[in-house]
Amino acid sequence: MANKLLLGPILGLESNTLYTIIFVTDSKMTTPEVNSPTGTTLAVKIGEMGAGTVWRAELNTPLGNARDITYSIKSNGQSVNDARGESQWSFYVPAEHEPPKIGYASCNGFSDYKLMASTDNPYRLWDEMAEQHQEAPFSLLLMGGDQVYADSIWSTVPTLKAWNEGSRKQKIKYTPSKRMIDQLERFYVDLYLDRWNKPAMAKMLSSIPSIMMWDDHDIIDGWGSFPADIQRCDVYKAIFTSAKKLFSLLQVRGDLNKTLLCDQAHSTHFSSFVKFRHFNILTLDNRSERSITEVMCHDHWKDVLTALDTQCTDGDLLILSAVPVVYRDFSFAESALDATPWEEELTDDLKDHWRAKEHEGERLKLIMRLLDNANRRQGKTVMLSGDVHLGGLGIIRDERGGSTNSIHQVISSGIVHPAPTYIQWLGILAVTNDEMEYLDETRLVTANMIKPHGSNKYIRNRNFVTLLEGSDSKLWINWICEGKDKPSYPLQ
Repeated sequence: MANKLLLGPILGLESNTLYTIIFVTDSKMTTPEVNSPTGTTLAVKIGEMGAGTVWRAELNTPLGNARDITYSIKSNGQSVNDARGESQWSFYVPAEHEPPKIGYASCNGFSDYKLMASTDNPYRLWDEMAEQHQEAPFSLLLMGGDQVYADSIWSTVPTLKAWNEGSRKQKIKYTPSKRMIDQLERFYVDLYLDRWNKPAMAKMLSSIPSIMMWDDHDIIDGWGSFPADIQRCDVYKAIFTSAKKLFSLLQVRGDLNKTLLCDQAHSTHFSSFVKFRHFNILTLDNRSERSITEVMCHDHWKDVLTALDTQCTDGDLLILSAVPVVYRDFSFAESALDATPWEEELTDDLKDHWRAKEHEGERLKLIMRLLDNANRRQGKTVMLSGDVHLGGLGIIRDERGGSTNSIHQVISSGIVHPAPTYIQWLGILAVTNDEMEYLDETRLVTANMIKPHGSNKYIRNRNFVTLLEGSDSKLWINWICEGKDKPSYPLQ
């Protein structure tokens, strides 16, 4: 009888030739091995989650012709099956000079139970991705945040529910019990096991190598945008510690990850950089250090800028920023809220945006450094974001020096989470604007939202994105949506 995985396998990518496989077994399983055309590799234990052991294996695939790599897992000579009963999986390796087909998705869950219950076929777009993968395989899947939604933590963790009923003063002074800490870790373990074992998603995670970065719902809604006394209290620290453990094991794939910008033993962030064919992929961790006043600390910025200056010197650049850098302006709503007694209740919703007044300086720093890099590199620059439960397209234009250089912002959200209702969207429109933004005193650097071909400016349907360079050397962005619209946009 075959052994069975608790979760996985989950494919990762860490260089042009290095692929990783993460999977979770019960704690009794002896060291498994991964078999593939490249040979047999012993898995390495990288951690534990609940009663399960998390394993990591590495596959080195030399550059060459396009091919499918089939792999399997064995323990004590017996085959190991996944939750779907599969014992063999395969992924596509593009040829050395082949433009890779890349997918991008975010917001893989629901912010409340009622929303989930009222959504027909929640994982429909994962099935759509599987169909597209069958027709023309993806080489890489980028996931830009909210790979799980932890919103139910407040109602399903008994000790946390009781804590949340206390006064603010009691909450801040409370020291988490061992029972609370155990319940928190159990919650995140169960969350990943439930969500990532959904057949449609599990099939893709085992068939397409992925690179992931978290956003707030992977921790709790609004993480990093709360008032300082709550953000720094011991219970919130315990929540973050539990969320971080599961994130680092399953999304980052452990401390052995070769793409991380700094040594995890001394790091407070998970930003990463990898080259894949002609793409540079910079993944920004905008949650680990986030506060109302700061998104990334000084040392974190130094790591990011060093990667841009020393590693990102040619080819195209994809930047994962979970929260859109170019989006609607919430300053009116923010100013109005500052003058009301409800400021602290609603502050995380507004302070979470890059355009919040406290983050404007860091946002401008990021934009200007990306423009500097684009001018030196002379390749396409595309920011990939999610978070807002809409699809959209933004552009930053730099006309200094007599020529135009552009950075595009692609928003894809969510692959599972529904878009705002019509009434909710009217409310957003009423308190925001998307007028042209001037980013320097010469008015030669601008940012604004633009309309994709084949849809409205804002795509108010569930969606994911495909990126593929065409024979015309343009990078084609296609939003795969529910509904009849087929938005697309070619980047020069």
